[in-house]
Amino acid sequence: MTAQPHPNVTRADVGRGVRRDFPSDQIGKVMAMLGEYGTESWHSEPDRVRLAALKLAAGSLERLRYEIEGAKCDYRDVVGPAEVPGYCRRGSRVKGLSPGEKQRIIDADWKQYQDRLTR
Repeated sequence: MTAQPHPNVTRADVGRGVRRDFPSDQIGKVMAMLGEYGTESWHSEPDRVRLAALKLAAGSLERLRYEIEGAKCDYRDVVGPAEVPGYCRRGSRVKGLSPGEKQRIIDADWKQYQDRLTR
């Protein structure tokens, strides 16, 4: 079985996501909110987490606030559902799946992530 891919997210990817998901009059507010994550030394991979929060927010400022606050507690609670939603939905049940089924889930998750990243 292949390991789950790890995306390389840039600041440009985050900016593209903001412009895609939010109207221009909210961009300043969105950028300020996103900037709250990454201010502490223990905040991992700020651009990756910010892009994940944007995906889960789906254009909602309220949901973005929720995701950023969650990331400040544990970034994995944002990154997992955004990057590998199929795998996360199965939780502990994934252990009982065949290697082929696990790989199918990993491949589908990676495809959905790449499709969104390049939009």
